[in-house]
Amino acid sequence: MYNRLLWYYRQIARRATTLLPRRVRFAVFRNMIKCDVSPPEKLVLKVAETQEELEDCFCLLHDAYVRAGFMKPDPSGMRATIYHALPTTTTLLAKYDGKIVGTISLIRDNPLGFPMQKIFNIEKIRRAGGNIAEVSALAIERRFQAKGGIILFPLMKFMYEYSTKFFDTQHLVIAVNPRHIGFYESILFFQRLKQNPVEHYDFVNGAPAVGAHVDLKTAPGIYKRYYNRKLPSKNLFSYFIDLRLPNIVYPDKRFYTTNDPVMTPELLDYFFNKRTHVFADLNDEQRLRFHEIYDLNAYQAVLPVLPPGYGKERSNSGQILRHQRFSVICPGELVLAGTAQGRYRIQVVECSVNGFRARADCALPLAQEGIAHIDLGRADRSTIRVRVLRKAHSNGKTYVVKVEEPDLAWRKFVNALHKASIHSDLDDATRFLE
Repeated sequence: MYNRLLWYYRQIARRATTLLPRRVRFAVFRNMIKCDVSPPEKLVLKVAETQEELEDCFCLLHDAYVRAGFMKPDPSGMRATIYHALPTTTTLLAKYDGKIVGTISLIRDNPLGFPMQKIFNIEKIRRAGGNIAEVSALAIERRFQAKGGIILFPLMKFMYEYSTKFFDTQHLVIAVNPRHIGFYESILFFQRLKQNPVEHYDFVNGAPAVGAHVDLKTAPGIYKRYYNRKLPSKNLFSYFIDLRLPNIVYPDKRFYTTNDPVMTPELLDYFFNKRTHVFADLNDEQRLRFHEIYDLNAYQAVLPVLPPGYGKERSNSGQILRHQRFSVICPGELVLAGTAQGRYRIQVVECSVNGFRARADCALPLAQEGIAHIDLGRADRSTIRVRVLRKAHSNGKTYVVKVEEPDLAWRKFVNALHKASIHSDLDDATRFLE
């Protein structure tokens, strides 16, 4: 009763602040923050991996969206979208006393694009460089919504850490209902996209939407400016940047991959064929995209059937794409004898047996041959002879490097990435060595 009453008075206070100037109103919102810097052990944050965890997240999301009018009730009792079926989407969850009470999904760039791209233009963000992820599918169990940020802020911290430390993401974008944009603007310092709010967004049952964006490279400086002198419970700079929450459990991975696919053929079939009609409702181009993404034999029986001959012309011409299920960020050192600097720090972000793309801290001399020492994972290291070919067209700080002589570790790594379906497969990379 007390918590409900407290929530009621907070709602009155929030409505009253709408009469204040924007700068003052946002300062008031930031002063209302209350973060628990020592959450109870019964709170656990992790990536949704199992059928039970995913189903509970989708059910929680369904109920929250139905209450808010963002979707009509589905016979499955779940909200599982086409984007949840992608290997580049990660669903985060919060468990309290063993029960899932919060969830949020991060959608990396993918062949289908972002949900919000149907109504908002994000090309300016793309041109700025750096990977983009859309924040989507946020839901908190109803009983915790009246308890301040007991679930919301730990989930937001998990999202921030996962994006910056593991998901290799620089930009977060969102499309949210206008009544929720104030939280993202005042607390997390999202900036609205210049386009006007959209009155009818089909992805959320025709509700209005506002687009916004935050650059995670500049966010820490902004958080420090506005929060660093506040009490620990209100200091989001310390909370996001410095605080270590033992409640957060990260996937235990052999290799330095940046996304964590969990959809096995069995899970895809269960969620998108048997429990919902997501695959049945795909158009022909979307079906082809899924066949390009999940090009392993084990998935063919559960993917939606393509019309006879569809995509054959593209396949015969060599234009059919093979989209990576895994992206990587492997630190390394490039040794180029005979150059002024000699040694260069790099990060490998894409790879094949015969080459890779790497980011570099400084300009690399072209047409130079040398040795690359690359950390593939916590206990895997490759030493290979390479040649720097050219700058990648997409980014002036990224280079295309040819592998002149791959070693055993490199071949094992690349084969595992090509043939594994979920992140746990990579723990047994030796079975993918040809």
